[in-house]
Amino acid sequence: MTSSDLHAFADIGVRRREEAPCSRALSPSRLPGLDFALNPYRGCSHGCLYCYAPALLHTPVDGWTAALPKRGLLRLLEKEVGSVKGVVGIGTSTDPYQPLEEEARLTRGCLRILRDASLEYCVHTKSDLVLRDIDLLDKAEVGITITNLSETASLSLEPGAPLPQRRLDAVKGLCEAGVEVFVMVGPLLSLIEGQEVELAEAIAKTGVAMVMVDTLNKGTDPAPLRAVGVTAATPSCVIRFKESASSLGLVIRNAF
Repeated sequence: MTSSDLHAFADIGVRRREEAPCSRALSPSRLPGLDFALNPYRGCSHGCLYCYAPALLHTPVDGWTAALPKRGLLRLLEKEVGSVKGVVGIGTSTDPYQPLEEEARLTRGCLRILRDASLEYCVHTKSDLVLRDIDLLDKAEVGITITNLSETASLSLEPGAPLPQRRLDAVKGLCEAGVEVFVMVGPLLSLIEGQEVELAEAIAKTGVAMVMVDTLNKGTDPAPLRAVGVTAATPSCVIRFKESASSLGLVIRNAF
């Protein structure tokens, strides 16, 4: 019995879910440090206003936020892992730990398969649900995105994602478990102007060593952000945040 069969067996008695068609599990990646992309879901219910994936993939935003698990993903992944080498990025266009994962457990199934195949993998998420899978992350790299510290702003900008403190707690938990982890501060937005030091300090308190910084993607539709009074951070804001984080001993890297 394969691990994908075990996954299917575990789903017996769970309500049937609508699924998205899937022809391959691994896709070549152009992202730095990643050879393959693996996205267990089509779309993302986090609904982040700054997300560039819908435009990149030519998908309407309302269809994108109505996320679906991919049909037959685990069986496809089991077939593909034997013929590839390199680093697999999990969550390059959708969050692998969005709410669907709590029931569907596709990401956990993918981690098991990749680990059994001795492939390297990097997980990127905004969710503290990642803590559930610490037992499968001892040889992985995990990145957690934190864009601001305000619950109010987060509910507006990232309505379906866990609040910032939960993400900070997840970073701390991963660090304490010995998992290699970094914080992605991106995109840097205007709402952190004047709060660069506070954000850097909150991140440093988690025990993380590295922060990756990203700016607003040029493919992002600015209209939803403007509707809530937010724009890309100014160059001076970016510099102030980097200097603040660096002064606290954090290693700073540009995402791209």
